[in-house]
Amino acid sequence: MIQIMTEIIVKQMPLFKKAYKKLHKIERTKVDEAIQQIIKNPDIGQAKKGDLAGVFVYKFKIQTKQILLAYEWNPAERLLLALGVHENFYRDLKKIH
Repeated sequence: MIQIMTEIIVKQMPLFKKAYKKLHKIERTKVDEAIQQIIKNPDIGQAKKGDLAGVFVYKFKIQTKQILLAYEWNPAERLLLALGVHENFYRDLKKIH
């Protein structure tokens, strides 16, 4: 039995890139770990409805802060949309979606 591993493409939207750049090195490591979880299991996030249909949000903690990472996915690609704390997160996400 031959198992073929395909490379998952990860793309970043400007809203995600801007938030990621502002993080400290330790925080970036936690975000990178969360991205790896999404690559391995894209169903890990909560599927959104209504205006944000097709968007998934994965929640994780950095120290005591809960961080939200919004993404869309298909079998070959993960599109990272936004990253941040809950305050204004969904408002900003709706602007780009």
